[in-house]
Order: sequence, then C-alpha cells, then structure tokens
Amino acid sequence: MQRSLLAIYLRDHHAAGVAGTRLARRIARADAATSDLRQVALEIEQDLVELEAIMRRLGVQPDPAKDALARIGELFGRLKPNGRLRERSPLSDLLELETLLVGITGKRALWLSLRAGSSTPSDDLERLVDRAESQRTIVEDARLHAVRRAFSSEREG
Repeated sequence: MQRSLLAIYLRDHHAAGVAGTRLARRIARADAATSDLRQVALEIEQDLVELEAIMRRLGVQPDPAKDALARIGELFGRLKPNGRLRERSPLSDLLELETLLVGITGKRALWLSLRAGSSTPSDDLERLVDRAESQRTIVEDARLHAVRRAFSSEREG
C-alpha cells in the first residue's frame, strides 16, 4: 500500500511539473522576462529531469494520462479573460507568476516530503530544496514587479 501511495504522489507531482515547466518556458519568453526568470525556467526543466531520475530509482513511471491532462490544463489556463482583446495584458504576467510561485512552493514540499520519507539521498534533496527556495525568491520579486506594472497601468488608463 505504501509503495502505491508513493507512486501516485510522484506521478501527481510529475504531472504538475510538466505543466509548470511549460508555464515557466512561456514566462521566460515573455517581454517582461528577466535573465533571472529565464534561469528559473531552465532550473524548473532540470528539476523535472531530477524528479524523473528519482522516480526511475524508485521504480515509478510517469503516468501519460496525468501528464496529458496537465498539458491540457496548462493550455486552458491561457484562455482566461485578461481584460484585453488583442494584446497581452499585464494581468496575464501577474497571474502566471502567481501560478508559477504556487507550483514552486508545491515542488519544494515534494522535496521535503521525499527527504523525510524516502530512500533518496538527502544531499540531493537538500540541494533541490535550496534551489526551490531561490526560485521562489526570484519569482516573488518578479511577481511584485508585475503587480506594480499591472495596477499602475490600470490607474493610468
């Protein structure tokens, strides 16, 4: 039973990582992206590769159906109204950064959970926890900048 629960947990986080990687890539391509955000996107891709390596060591395969649903969910997230018809809204940047921040927080929790309850080497997990914390700091700074951009443009318009 424990093995099954761990497999489900890892597959769920993998699916979230698939969606988060796509979101991070899109944020990195946006006009407002900084070199720090582009670096975070690369690290998030690396984190997914690290998760896949951990899953392989534990004998767990990703769930293609969950991963596909995550991709579809990420695509549907782009369709939300953003207050603009023909151009990208500053609100889109803000909401995407907030979504990425939630994902990074969840990924950090994953690494902490694995450190507490799996046979994965704790040095590897500690490095991943530290990287997630660094990513959170960078994304939070970008999010606050996006707040100012979004709401100051609203006052001007």
